[in-house]
Amino acid sequence: MPKLVINGARKLQGEIRIHGAKNSTLPLMAASLVCGGKCVLHNCPSLSDVDTAIRILHHLGCSVTCSTGEVEIDPLPADRFDIPDHLMREMRSSIIFLGAIVSRMGKALLSFPGGCELGPRPIDLHLSALRKMGVTIDESHGCLDCSVPDGLKGANINLSFPSVGATENIIIAAVLAKGETVITNAAREPEIWDLADFLNSCGAKIRGAGGSTIFIEGVSSLSGCEHRVIPDRIAAATYLAAAAATGSKLTVSNIIPEHLEPVFPAFEESGCRLELEGDRVRITAPDRLNRIRNVRTMPYPGFPTDAQAPVMAMTSIADGTSIFVENIFESRYKHVGELMRLGAHIKVEGRVAVVEGVSHLSGACVEATDLRGGAALVVAGLAAHGATEICGLHHLDRGYEFMEENLASLGADIKRIQ
Repeated sequence: MPKLVINGARKLQGEIRIHGAKNSTLPLMAASLVCGGKCVLHNCPSLSDVDTAIRILHHLGCSVTCSTGEVEIDPLPADRFDIPDHLMREMRSSIIFLGAIVSRMGKALLSFPGGCELGPRPIDLHLSALRKMGVTIDESHGCLDCSVPDGLKGANINLSFPSVGATENIIIAAVLAKGETVITNAAREPEIWDLADFLNSCGAKIRGAGGSTIFIEGVSSLSGCEHRVIPDRIAAATYLAAAAATGSKLTVSNIIPEHLEPVFPAFEESGCRLELEGDRVRITAPDRLNRIRNVRTMPYPGFPTDAQAPVMAMTSIADGTSIFVENIFESRYKHVGELMRLGAHIKVEGRVAVVEGVSHLSGACVEATDLRGGAALVVAGLAAHGATEICGLHHLDRGYEFMEENLASLGADIKRIQ
């Protein structure tokens, strides 16, 4: 089993270029199924989740070719409507293919998705929305057996929670549906805007993406297009946290600064200086961080839940007490026990975590139990005195491209060993 070995307490320096967003690439790949021509996605990250999505597309019959940073998808040969259980289990966001398959094939057969275990992430919102659009869904024996006897129809859909995945599934299903679909309380994340931009380039008629109400007028057909995936804002926040935790000066490039505005205040409150210039941000961290009074995860434009764990890792060696409130997922503190192995002082009560900063962390053997928790352990290991060994790297490989190579190029003593 591979593991990362980090000899910490070393400053980082230089520039790190951020790869394309995982959370945008996956719905874009699913959306290619409803297109009527080849789709070329640029700035695609090399991640295991992207590999899984490619395997799903191959299984469905699509032709997919890959080169560095680029994926070309020809959806025209697609002739299947099912996704095998082992592929569904490999990533939670595999459910994003549901709307695309029922739109393209008129039916779908899927098992329930897998991925990181972050507590209940029910797909009820996806299913109830698709039912309003004319999809008949039979849930039995862990499978979703879906059909569209009368074709997809536009509908007014009011989401009880601004779910990113549900919003994406509805958009993909609605672009070829008859009539207009209106989504109220829609997710506002940048990845939603990126999906709408891609589909509009293919001929869709989507208005309001990025706002709380989205209008989709169904069209008869779509073409293909070339599209550049937006940068990964969570990867950018992770490298900023690594710089902060190690008291470093670092430039993070290929970002969209607006997408990082929800996390910038936390870094500034911790004593870091941020300088924006075009598509890059320079962070200069103090030798000792200040505490962050209160971090509350919220749907965009609030503080992202995916950035909570890496930022918590950096506050574990800050002066004073930092408070985290996790409002999105119920079980997103699994990294806390592993951080405590490194010497962090953290108390968790329900959705609240209280982090009392310590003078230093000490290297230890720890295990990543989910993607962002694994990133938090890397941040902590970079700051810790001595050697830290991290296993469970398959989680990290789902969302960070060449993480150890990137950090090593910045001066970190980090290696992956078998």
